[in-house]
Amino acid sequence: MKLSICRTPLHIIMMALSLSLFLSGCTDNNHRGGDSLDGSEMLDELYDHQLATELGADKYGMRTYIMAFLKTGLNRDHDPDTAREIQRGHMENINRLANEGTLILAGPFLDGGELRGIFLFDVETIEEARALTETDPAIQSGRLEMELHRWYGSAALMKVNEIHSRISRETP
Repeated sequence: MKLSICRTPLHIIMMALSLSLFLSGCTDNNHRGGDSLDGSEMLDELYDHQLATELGADKYGMRTYIMAFLKTGLNRDHDPDTAREIQRGHMENINRLANEGTLILAGPFLDGGELRGIFLFDVETIEEARALTETDPAIQSGRLEMELHRWYGSAALMKVNEIHSRISRETP
């Protein structure tokens, strides 16, 4: 399987996010000793082997995911009631996948363009992600289409749903 690297501004933003998450773990704000630590000593002091193993992190604190770009589909001519029902099902599906642990994060783009949102899956293959995405009523109805890519990002993203549940007052 040949993987292509997309060079869109969105790709650059996602890589910057990944890099910033990785680098945020490389600073030690609690170190107050008289001796300064070099970069490798700081990493050794901060490194949590148990957490890295739990999250499936490689030696860089990273791992692979499958990212779905959700795009405007060809079938957008639903009446308002049907469109609302599809959106309700879309949100229920997102919550179900998140609760199952296969959907790491999801969210819409707010610019009204062709790209409507993203899903980030904790699965091994494009085929597994495709099967999960195809359970979504918005995909089934043709309101949304998907584009799937393998993505390399911070393993810390595996904690997003856990943290989100602690800061969210309502479910969308």
